[in-house]
Amino acid sequence: MSVKEDIRTQIIRELKHAKFPIDTPEKLLGSFPDGGQTTCRSGDVVLTVQDASKIIKPNDFPFKSSQEVAKVIVDRVGL
Repeated sequence: MSVKEDIRTQIIRELKHAKFPIDTPEKLLGSFPDGGQTTCRSGDVVLTVQDASKIIKPNDFPFKSSQEVAKVIVDRVGL
C-alpha cells in the first residue's frame, strides 16, 4: 500500500464515528478521537490532524463523508 493510500485509510478509520455532514473546522477537529492531536503515520510520514486542518479551506465545507475529508487532505499535502 502506498503512503498516500495508507494515510487516506487511516483518516477514514479515525472518522468512523463522525456525524456527517460536518460544516465547520471546529466540528471537523472534534470529530477525530484525539482532536487535532490525532496522528496518522506511514513510513517516514507523520501527519497530525491539526497540521492537516491548515490546508482545508472554508469553501470545502460541508464535508459529506470521511472519504471526502481524506481525499482533500491527501491531495493537498502532496502525498
